[in-house]
Amino acid sequence: MSKITFEICVDTPHGLKVAKQAGADRVELCSALAAGGLTPSRGLMRLAREIDMPAHVMIRPRDGDFCFSEDELKLMLDDIALAKSEKMQGVVLGATHADGTLDECTLKTLIDAANGMDLTLHRAFDVTPEPLSALETAIELGFDRILTSGQQTKASDGKDLLAEIVTAARGRIEIMPGSGVNAEVISHLAAAMPLTNIHASCAAPLPQSPDAAVKLGFAAEAGRRDASLKVAQKLALELSHFEGAAS
Repeated sequence: MSKITFEICVDTPHGLKVAKQAGADRVELCSALAAGGLTPSRGLMRLAREIDMPAHVMIRPRDGDFCFSEDELKLMLDDIALAKSEKMQGVVLGATHADGTLDECTLKTLIDAANGMDLTLHRAFDVTPEPLSALETAIELGFDRILTSGQQTKASDGKDLLAEIVTAARGRIEIMPGSGVNAEVISHLAAAMPLTNIHASCAAPLPQSPDAAVKLGFAAEAGRRDASLKVAQKLALELSHFEGAAS
């Protein structure tokens, strides 16, 4: 019976420890998840190593689109070197042209720099105009997996395309559903396709920031979120009911 790999995206020390306690297989290590996830600090990488939590590091220098300048490419190469020096297991990459097609030249440069590390193509894949063509490009470039919501806001809404991509992949690359994944949607995803791994934030609202921080613009009035042990454990339990679906 196959185990479904459980990845949690985190951007705080608390989130890291929640992932460890919940029995996640690895984390996608980020900063600024509210902006879709940016490159984390060296300190967060070191904490992941200290608590023995396998980590794949987001390599993304800014929010917004995935069309990167030469200067931004240099930053990403430096960040990959940092992740390597901190003995992180993998990196999470993505780059496109203005028309949404994958930027093969930039991606090849980044992949060459990450030589020996696990490679995830992030949700830049979800803006590609021809996902099945992008799938073949990702395989040719040497990615180990694609993180995708099926080009919808939530993976549950993109399950038909996700299933199509899984079928087209034919086991040559992992397809990892992500975005809005929680215990309540696992059964819908599992009914649509074999699940080998999933990606989730397991987030829950946090208390409102102090009024002074809100007033000065350092924090939003509401909407702060972080990984929740209760949410993560509930998802882990639900996943256990569907393990073996990939076999």
